Amino acid sequence: MADQQKFNDEMTQGYTFEGPAITLGGAMLDGVTQTGTLVKVPMKTLNRHGLISGSTGTGKTKSLQILAEQLSQEGVPVLLMDVKGDLSGIAVPSDGHPKIDERHEAIGIPFEAGDSPVEFLTLSEEPGVRLRATLTEFGPVLFARMLDLTETQMGIMAVVFKYCDDYDIPLIDLNDLRKTLQYMTGEGKEDIQEVYGRLSTNSVSSILRKLIALEQQGADRFFGERSFDVQDLLRINEREKGVVSIVRLTDIQDKPMLFSTFMLQMMAEIYSTFPEEGDTDKPKLVIFIDEAHLVFNEASDTLLDQLEIMVKLIRSKGVGLFFVTQNPVDIPDEVLSQLGFKLQHALRAFTAKDRKAIKLAAQNFPESTYYDVSELLTQLGIGEALVTALNEKGIPTPLAHTMLRAPQSRMDVLTQREIDQILDRSDIKDIYNETINRESAEELLQAKIDKARLTKEKERKQAELEKIKRTSRRNQKTVIEQIMNNSTTRQIGRTVARELTRGLLSVLGVKK
Repeated sequence: MADQQKFNDEMTQGYTFEGPAITLGGAMLDGVTQTGTLVKVPMKTLNRHGLISGSTGTGKTKSLQILAEQLSQEGVPVLLMDVKGDLSGIAVPSDGHPKIDERHEAIGIPFEAGDSPVEFLTLSEEPGVRLRATLTEFGPVLFARMLDLTETQMGIMAVVFKYCDDYDIPLIDLNDLRKTLQYMTGEGKEDIQEVYGRLSTNSVSSILRKLIALEQQGADRFFGERSFDVQDLLRINEREKGVVSIVRLTDIQDKPMLFSTFMLQMMAEIYSTFPEEGDTDKPKLVIFIDEAHLVFNEASDTLLDQLEIMVKLIRSKGVGLFFVTQNPVDIPDEVLSQLGFKLQHALRAFTAKDRKAIKLAAQNFPESTYYDVSELLTQLGIGEALVTALNEKGIPTPLAHTMLRAPQSRMDVLTQREIDQILDRSDIKDIYNETINRESAEELLQAKIDKARLTKEKERKQAELEKIKRTSRRNQKTVIEQIMNNSTTRQIGRTVARELTRGLLSVLGVKK
């Protein structure tokens, strides 16, 4: 039996902070909740990123909900990637339950129901505010890495963007890119080669095939206008609560390339537009990526490299990234090493591979004199987790077996009627759901192609007319030559000439 008083003292000291903090629940020792010994996360270090992991049904979604709603209450906007469709309940207060009261009594904190202001966003056919971006906003490097292009193909992509920049041709969607590639290897080939060099038709064909694969995952809906302004993720409502923006992704679970594309572009846009923040009392924005394995499992090596770089850099903008997945091994080591906060629910050891994964997961936590982490990971109950974070000085807090508090909001999805009511109240839906189809590369280059084809057609017809004329003149000459070369014609000519000469001499009075 561990020294309970020593444990409580260490936990109290380790989880006491000067600035604002989020309360996750109560610390547990030997399976018993220590009333009043609270486990907290300082707001100051939530831009150091985090991980929420655990097997299906152990409470990951509820943990995410707890963090998101408390961040919102503290005036921090939140972006949620809702792949399973079960996070919408954060918009309405909890109905309460005797078991919730019992849990909070054991923890030593009262339960208060509450809601958060919510905005529904969508990448697909789901109802919500449309998320879109233009190819120009992606840029050649990011887009090439997303498509996993070769070095030669990346060079072609750079030429495409440079050509459109040089000639002020808007590059908006995938149709614009396709038309530009076709023009540069077709009607505009000679002009392009003269200025930008020769483009490999085989490489261009390969890029076009990759565009088709991207379109099949629904990316044609993502590229376009009106572009979503990431500043709209930073809204605070009239109650000084941060708006929780929920991206509804239930119909793109089988489209990981689109999910990765969106995530990468969103983070790149945030990094390029948000100012440097330095050390602040709370983050500017926190992003939760549910089912994070969808991002990492299907991503190319170059895309993973870009994601890893973004994870390292984006915290300087005051932005925290939280990955939610079943097992820490789903996250690349280079990313995992950047995550200062870890909340681990139970893991199941059904196979040898599972047991190996549990041993690896246990190594992600600080050593503890109170817990056998490898063993405890398989014994955690629903709504329990191992927690460690960074304190205000950036030092890991003591590892705590935690009885998590209940979400203040509904632990269930909204009805379609409730979702529609939230959408009707949206301040930005009408702005972003308006489709703008201005003249861009597709139309401008098609006009150039049509003009070139018309010019060629005129030249062809003019050449044919000249050919007909030359043939006609040649034929006329041939007929005359044939007539003049005919013996009868020559005899007639001599006769006519003789008679004309005679007549002329007669007139002049010359006697023959």
